[in-house]
Amino acid sequence: MIRVLLAESDPVRLGFLQALLRDGGLRPLLLDSHVSAVEGRISAFPQRLAVPEEQARAAEALLREAGEWRD
Repeated sequence: MIRVLLAESDPVRLGFLQALLRDGGLRPLLLDSHVSAVEGRISAFPQRLAVPEEQARAAEALLREAGEWRD
């Protein structure tokens, strides 16, 4: 199973968050990137950032520590 952490339409922020999670030893997944690309990046369909379920707590902690977690 996977856990979706957030939905975001800013590709720069998504890249940063993916790098942050990877640097923390996690395996982030980017969902909905094909739909987002097809609609022309007009932000109608944000992409979802997810991690494997067993990494969700660590991912949330990393994002919180970096000031990137939005409750």
